[in-house]
Amino acid sequence: MSTTHHIRSSAATALAVAATLVFATASALAAPAKQAAGGSYPWPVKPFDKPHPIRGSFGDPRTIFFGPPTDRTLYAGNGSFTFHTGVDVSAPDGTAVYPVESGTVRSVSNDWLEVAGGNGRSFQYWHVSSAVSVGEHVDAQSTVLGHIIRGCGHVHLTEIDNGVIVNPLQSGHLSPYTDKSVPKVDSIEFRTSVTGKELMPELLRGRVELLASVTDMPTLRVPGVWRDLPVTPALVTWEIRRADNGKVIVPTRTAYDVRNHLPAPNMFWQIYARGTHQNMSVFGAHYSFMQPGMYLIRLAPGGFDTRTLHDAVYDLVVTATDIRGNHSSSAVRFSVHNRPGVSGV
Repeated sequence: MSTTHHIRSSAATALAVAATLVFATASALAAPAKQAAGGSYPWPVKPFDKPHPIRGSFGDPRTIFFGPPTDRTLYAGNGSFTFHTGVDVSAPDGTAVYPVESGTVRSVSNDWLEVAGGNGRSFQYWHVSSAVSVGEHVDAQSTVLGHIIRGCGHVHLTEIDNGVIVNPLQSGHLSPYTDKSVPKVDSIEFRTSVTGKELMPELLRGRVELLASVTDMPTLRVPGVWRDLPVTPALVTWEIRRADNGKVIVPTRTAYDVRNHLPAPNMFWQIYARGTHQNMSVFGAHYSFMQPGMYLIRLAPGGFDTRTLHDAVYDLVVTATDIRGNHSSSAVRFSVHNRPGVSGV
């Protein structure tokens, strides 16, 4: 069954931050994919050679709803809906932030800056009060770019390789990084449409929407109020098997994949299903303090036509995988009966 986390409490600054982030990275999101530019690099906060907790993962939904915390807002309301363009490295307010790669400061704003490395790769550092100026040369692990702004508790790191925003957690990029937690498929459901009635798996016919709720937990526990809040896996796949003999009828299909780069910005509601919202999401004037997010993935956007299957009993198997290959699967059994009448033995 579906679970909706109702939001009850606000942070007006989140809207301004989201709008600036969209503006600053829109050109990179729209650029065609190219080969990654450089090699591995250290962490932007000390110690540079040890991993830090990641409280926001690449591709996570970033949702700011313009309406109040109601089902109507959650399932049909307007707002700002984007894919998270980097990783959020947890660190105390006031922590010094350093460049992960030497280069030249390209842009400076009141809460973020960008450093270009001269090799086709640049990095953006968000939620930082800058201590450098445009045009200044900075050295990795040496120059203090600035300090984490009060109330933020993290630095957001975006990597842009040859104009394309890429996942900093993929192998050969942010290092060292290990991930030992295993993502989960929390639930699988069938609906008449993406926001429609949930259907009983005991009898499906015609076109149905397939949804999966997925979560992953940071390997290193995040301190403070962000502790125990989930992130998204890096990959979600699915297949359909015959229930009686396990034969694969619908081969593996990919529903969500941010192992390397992000989907196009206009694909947000094609990838995520309505009901999705981020950790501590904003609903109008209400901030859902300490409330976990909900990550609903559309397995077959536009619906899966059960008439492509023979009337029989099947298993829908969904697998969630993280950036280091840890994975788990969940399955739900369903019966297809498109012939007229009611199914019998």
